[in-house]
Amino acid sequence: MDAAGWDARYAGSDLVWGTEPNQFVVEELADLAPGRVLDLAAGEGRHAIWLAGKGWQATAVDFSAVAAWRGGKMTATAGVKVEWVVADVRTYQPKPEAFDAVLVAYLHLPPDELAAVLDRAARAVAPGGRLIVVGHDRTNLTEGIGGPQDPEVLYTPEAVGAALTGLTVQRAERVHRTVSTEEGPRQAVDTLVRANRE
Repeated sequence: MDAAGWDARYAGSDLVWGTEPNQFVVEELADLAPGRVLDLAAGEGRHAIWLAGKGWQATAVDFSAVAAWRGGKMTATAGVKVEWVVADVRTYQPKPEAFDAVLVAYLHLPPDELAAVLDRAARAVAPGGRLIVVGHDRTNLTEGIGGPQDPEVLYTPEAVGAALTGLTVQRAERVHRTVSTEEGPRQAVDTLVRANRE
């Protein structure tokens, strides 16, 4: 879906992703000392806003101007500050080694495009900093629920870890997330990767 398609989706009355941060983002970032954080493909900014509330200097990047506008409104309501950048993460160039944490959450692109984004994300991590990547795992097609149905855009821990040159991968695994459905709780399968720059 292009920026116009996402603008239309974000223009609906309800938040697309809600306001609560993803459980794995919380697990991996909650205990870090605040610094500068970059949230790539931030959508309406639930992660950037949560991090800003914990004292981080947050930059949120998304190609949907509507998402950034909605995120800006939520930021004001939350009483925090987030720098909103309307840009396509496929071409956005973050400053190298400028962020203490970089987050890529549920960005699903063809493999070559995702690898390029992950390479630039890795380069943006400052010494001592951390990169978190989380998204729908390829096994979610047969073992989970929801998410994209095209295996080409789904993650594997091995592929994500291999794209993070210059960083030390400390965690690369499949994780399960509970999803509420009309039939009751179901399990989605995600890839979660944590990597640090020494």
